[in-house]
Amino acid sequence: MRRKIVAGNWKMNKDLKQGLELIDEIVNMNSAEDVLKIIATPFIHISLAADKLKDKTDFAVAAQNCHQSNAGAYTGEVSAEMIRSTGAAYVIIGHSERRSYFNESTSVLTQKVNIALGNDLTPIFCVGESLDDRNSNQHLEVVRQQLKEALYHLSPADFSKLIIAYEPVWAIGTGVTATSHQAQGMHNFIRSEINKKYGKDISENTSILYGGSCNAENARELFSCLDVDGGLVGGASLKAADFVAIANSF
Repeated sequence: MRRKIVAGNWKMNKDLKQGLELIDEIVNMNSAEDVLKIIATPFIHISLAADKLKDKTDFAVAAQNCHQSNAGAYTGEVSAEMIRSTGAAYVIIGHSERRSYFNESTSVLTQKVNIALGNDLTPIFCVGESLDDRNSNQHLEVVRQQLKEALYHLSPADFSKLIIAYEPVWAIGTGVTATSHQAQGMHNFIRSEINKKYGKDISENTSILYGGSCNAENARELFSCLDVDGGLVGGASLKAADFVAIANSF
């Protein structure tokens, strides 16, 4: 049975005090206990957030990125080993903003996946296409290649540890949301591709999250799709009531 997951990606928002207050707000609201709520905070919050949530079996903490090396002279970077030492258990890798703004290549993303798994972090690996890719009917091939080039070197045991997040890049921060039909179509395609490579058991047990402007208004319809197992939520995760409402949309 695939786990239902809602992951909140705060991006570069909330100072230390604001972030900890937001976590308290979220925890104090009634949220579905059978839904895993992952909170991906900026690095400054991670250790304190993990400590706050350590006894909550339906909550976890993620980093938004990690470096591809365990240690070294990389000023300003944070390693997977450091992240794991805080008590965080997840890390987002390959987010469209990292690919676009920081030019993260497939080679770098592959290294990050490897280093995360080697430090007992669960990667939330993002794939997705641009508007041009979709308009030119290349969206399926783009996502296929993203999966193949960054992940298909993994053993079945390691791949089975991943969470996949589908980001229609054209629907992030634009107010445009893929229809539930479009979301289900791509999620089903991703699951079928995983099935081809790793078999039905792994494909049927891999959680695939929708990561394109998911909010309290559209979450119920999106989550009703057979292959949509939750959401990677951006702006709506910065408001406790909205984040909890999304988690309760199942």
